[in-house]
Amino acid sequence: MAKILAVAAHPDDLDFGCAGSTATWVAAGDEVVYCIVTDGQAGGSDRNMPRDEMARIRRAEQTAAAERVGVTEIHWLGFADGAVEANLALREAISRVIRVVRPDRVVTQQPTRNLDRIYGSHPDHTATGEAALCAVYPDARNPFAFPSLLDDEGLEPHAVPEVWLVGGPDADTFVDITDAFDAKIEALVSHESQISDPERIRTLMHDWGKGMAATAGFDDGRLAEGFRKLDTA
Repeated sequence: MAKILAVAAHPDDLDFGCAGSTATWVAAGDEVVYCIVTDGQAGGSDRNMPRDEMARIRRAEQTAAAERVGVTEIHWLGFADGAVEANLALREAISRVIRVVRPDRVVTQQPTRNLDRIYGSHPDHTATGEAALCAVYPDARNPFAFPSLLDDEGLEPHAVPEVWLVGGPDADTFVDITDAFDAKIEALVSHESQISDPERIRTLMHDWGKGMAATAGFDDGRLAEGFRKLDTA
């Protein structure tokens, strides 16, 4: 059984990117823990809604979405939505979660911009991916990085053996999510404040999963999510 920490910038990022894989891993006996960098307070389209209320709603939606795929532990970091930077504060916060959870694998977002699909390269996403990679190496494993984590909080260093980057044109590792596709959609439509057309989302995700399965060489009719796997041992 593996312990997996999934790190993303916003509520709903993991549901778009890897909820099918998460449900598949949990069904196989793995434990998945979420770490969400922001509360998503810059989301939605209602200009009259106070941003702290949007944050409250999005936390509740992400909690419900996580439960749909078997995740019950979420670490909220509370950084500002739309202003995420791969700075030392974020690296320390993610390192703290890594030392607490002590995962066998970290799943996170691509740290580089995809110029062929700019929509998927939100700057909060790329900053989160970069900070998570820095937290995996060298920060979380180094007892002298952010010394207060060890000296004041008693959090021993932890070396993460591998990182899986979600999606991207260079995916080399694929998870068959055919049997978990409905759970993925249930997770996504839990984000009611962000998704106004559930059927459109189902169609988009099905087409995306079908294309990823074809890239993986899976049989016709299968659906997949793809990752780039990095050896960080």
